[in-house]
Amino acid sequence: MASSSNEPGGLTLHIEDYPYAVDGLEVWHAIDGWVRSYCAHFYHSDKEVDGDAELQAWWHDVRTVGHGDRQGDQACWLALDTVDHLAQTLSTLIWIASALHAAVNFGQYAYAGFPPNRPTRCRRFVPLPGSPEMTQLEADPEKFFLEMVPDRFTATLGLALIEVLSNHTSDEVYLGQRATSTWTDDGQLLRLLDRFREDLRRVERRVEERNKDPRLKNRRGPAKVPYTLLFPDVAGQEKGLTGKGIPNSVSI
Repeated sequence: MASSSNEPGGLTLHIEDYPYAVDGLEVWHAIDGWVRSYCAHFYHSDKEVDGDAELQAWWHDVRTVGHGDRQGDQACWLALDTVDHLAQTLSTLIWIASALHAAVNFGQYAYAGFPPNRPTRCRRFVPLPGSPEMTQLEADPEKFFLEMVPDRFTATLGLALIEVLSNHTSDEVYLGQRATSTWTDDGQLLRLLDRFREDLRRVERRVEERNKDPRLKNRRGPAKVPYTLLFPDVAGQEKGLTGKGIPNSVSI
């Protein structure tokens, strides 16, 4: 699907009509650019990263306490000894907690908001060929299906849960935003943040352009619903069940 290259993001996609991969790579590139510029502002050499006692203690805690179950799999952990490794690590953490989560979470209601489309449980086993249950299914498929899907109370509970999970709260803080304008008085960092926001707005424009491209069938699908799960929504003006917007982090 992809190969290493000198393209932005370090990859060349071989499937053009793959919304998650195409949009996601652009969001990753924006995040990575912001993180690298931020790290470079504070760390001017690899030696400074390697010698930062607090940073190294945090990374040790992540690996040995937060992921104590992965002690025998040290090959998957980058050594936090260079500015590049620090940037890669932070970009990955930010990506997982923001864009990756948004892509798998905020589209749930559109798919599962109609309970028969994605039942939360099955009250009967799927019938085996030649069984009495298969005979019942063949005789009256609709009746058999309704006996399989959850009852009204269970379906309502599942629907309520999915609605809550898919909602953007009124105080949601999106990628590129800050909860307070006083988070820093460093003019250079503020300019770097503005550049990050502009990169995200560029991603938004490109997402909208691709969603209008009639050649890209997977971006709208048979239901003609545009793919917006990785639309950053830097302005953050829409709340609720929007199917778009990337929060700064997971918040439940």
